Amino acid sequence: MIPRETFNNLESEKKQKILETAIDEFAFHGFRQASLNRMVQRIGIAKGSIFQYFGNKEGLFQFIFNHAVELVRGSLRQVKKETAGSDFFERIRGSILAGVRFIEKHPRVYRIYLKMIFQEDFPLRAQFLQQVHLFSAEYLRPMVEQGVARKELRPDLDVDMAVFFLDALMDRFLQASCVSFLDAGVGLYQAPPHEIDRRVDEFIKLIRFGMAAEPGR
Repeated sequence: MIPRETFNNLESEKKQKILETAIDEFAFHGFRQASLNRMVQRIGIAKGSIFQYFGNKEGLFQFIFNHAVELVRGSLRQVKKETAGSDFFERIRGSILAGVRFIEKHPRVYRIYLKMIFQEDFPLRAQFLQQVHLFSAEYLRPMVEQGVARKELRPDLDVDMAVFFLDALMDRFLQASCVSFLDAGVGLYQAPPHEIDRRVDEFIKLIRFGMAAEPGR
């Protein structure tokens, strides 16, 4: 179990300092270059304490990852509650905007996720990223199924492919808002809120109406 009981017994202020310092270190240095020496110096504890709390650096990172997942779960639970009475397309719109707000609120956590995807050889990388996308699928699937049941989506829709499609598009949308080379000229990278809103509306329009011309045109 990570963290160990020795960590759980700490005062909340000290636990928070360890958490915030580790997030900083992994966000700016990645995993391989992250330094336990730098961390313990900032926190003001002995290096051996990290091993007592988490076993090793991999255990510390797993703790940070689990913390990040819980933050995302909390964010999505909130948007799910707020959009419960809305149609499928408004719920997707709300989910994307919740992702944008999450990045604004937790930029270092999202930076770790980007490093896992693009830059770093993190321990258990494949397992962690698979967990992220499985969680996304678990969130999206009931929305898609409900959209079909309410006749907001096609009755012959392949739910598995629809979930895969939405997960991929939403993930890339959020990445492009933070990474310049993923923007591809669409105007998402570091865009102001009004432009993000406009692009989200275009995203929803594309999902709602597709790309094919209307029959007879």
